[in-house]
Amino acid sequence: MLFDYDRLLYTMKLFTGLILCSLVLGVHSQWMSFFGEAYEGAKDMWRAYSDMREANYKDADKYFHARGNYDAARRGPGGAWAAKVISDARENIQRFTDPLFKGTTSGQGQEDSRADQAANEWGRSGKDPNHFRPAGLPDKY
Repeated sequence: MLFDYDRLLYTMKLFTGLILCSLVLGVHSQWMSFFGEAYEGAKDMWRAYSDMREANYKDADKYFHARGNYDAARRGPGGAWAAKVISDARENIQRFTDPLFKGTTSGQGQEDSRADQAANEWGRSGKDPNHFRPAGLPDKY
């Protein structure tokens, strides 16, 4: 019985090509999912920020930090990544702008930034953001 090496070689090439294509498509779809989650997570963060500005409620900022991070992280790894990047950028920018525009001292700003970051991490870890909700904040938020 003679063995058909050409047919075997063709089958191996076809099988290898199918494996490579499925890997590429799988990775591509994961990246697309990640970016979609990140986009939606960024929208969640913006919504929390907009609600915070609209509410303009005393001592509610930690709640909105936790809520924005919570909502974004529930989107998946991309949402959690977006929440972390946005939260870190916001705190780093505030470190420079608060002393200029609000007149806070560096100690006050650092203490507030640490508290904000704790609320951010609380929300990203999936814990209930209502832990930071101040009494009397309207139900709308």
